[in-house]
Amino acid sequence: MATIAGIWEVIDLPLVIFGVLNVLLLSASALVYAERKVAAYIQERSGPNRVGPAGILTPFADVVKLILKEDIVPTAANKFLHSFAPTLMVVIAMTTASVIPFAEGLVIADVGMGILVILAMTSLSVYGVTLAGWSSNSKYALLGGLRSSAQMISYELAMGAAVISVILMSASLNMTDIVESQNHGWSILGWNIFRNPVGFIIFTIAAFAETNRAPFDLPEAEQELVGGYHTEYSGMKFGMFFLAEYVNMFIASMVIVSLFLGGYLVPLQEVLGLDGVLLTLLQVGAFTAKSAFMAFVFIWVRWTLPRFKYNQLMNIGWKYLLPISIANIVVIAGLVAVWHTFFAG
Repeated sequence: MATIAGIWEVIDLPLVIFGVLNVLLLSASALVYAERKVAAYIQERSGPNRVGPAGILTPFADVVKLILKEDIVPTAANKFLHSFAPTLMVVIAMTTASVIPFAEGLVIADVGMGILVILAMTSLSVYGVTLAGWSSNSKYALLGGLRSSAQMISYELAMGAAVISVILMSASLNMTDIVESQNHGWSILGWNIFRNPVGFIIFTIAAFAETNRAPFDLPEAEQELVGGYHTEYSGMKFGMFFLAEYVNMFIASMVIVSLFLGGYLVPLQEVLGLDGVLLTLLQVGAFTAKSAFMAFVFIWVRWTLPRFKYNQLMNIGWKYLLPISIANIVVIAGLVAVWHTFFAG
């Protein structure tokens, strides 16, 4: 906490919240641009290159386009829920970042059960998708909503089991404590990706499914359902779903980094002897770089693997991920018990 104490005297918490919200909005724009560029490189084409230098202003042109588009609401739709669903998705996506530590002491809400808050907020996002599908009064949207509900519920179990394995190793539900439990001086071997690789793989796969990213994008499935749960959305309402998807992807990347990649920890931070603002800036930079790498993995996988069939999606979640995650909990619990019994004492 000492490293950031001086900053809290100058910067008010509302200003920090304002900054985090704007960073998330800009990250969504950056990810949209990165997605298009990475897809272009994978497919050996140019990608966006007209609006701004190297097409960097394309996401902002998209925002202007969506603002100017007509907001179309189906006659038979539930108008309140039709408008409420995308708002709910954005609010949930933005709120989740409040318990993630960006540096030592730099966290909006350092609550004791931060990881449970993240799981609870991500679980609520299924309501936004389901309400969007049902309120549109469209068979394509309804099928997309039903698919998303089944998918999110199925993969939340494996995700929760992976989180339990991390909690067993850190002996805490606090996100800062989980990050600090991976601090082993200059070595990165203390990061949970090395101590708990099975949990890392399971959580990452479940994060793909929870964010409806390919190859788990069956709720949208343009070739089958036109656009899935947002088939009947246009203008800024569609833009809000678009925003929520990319913010959720970046939030998922930040959570993976915090749980398995050492969070804001820098391997040589003790050797460098930095303190105060310099250490905070270094940790924020390291955390951002790790999160950006994981976001790149999300994009990379989308344009590499084909979409699963629905029966394959369910089989992976229930027949493979869930049993493996439960077995991983048993193994991690046994190792922790042995460590505390014979070595820690």
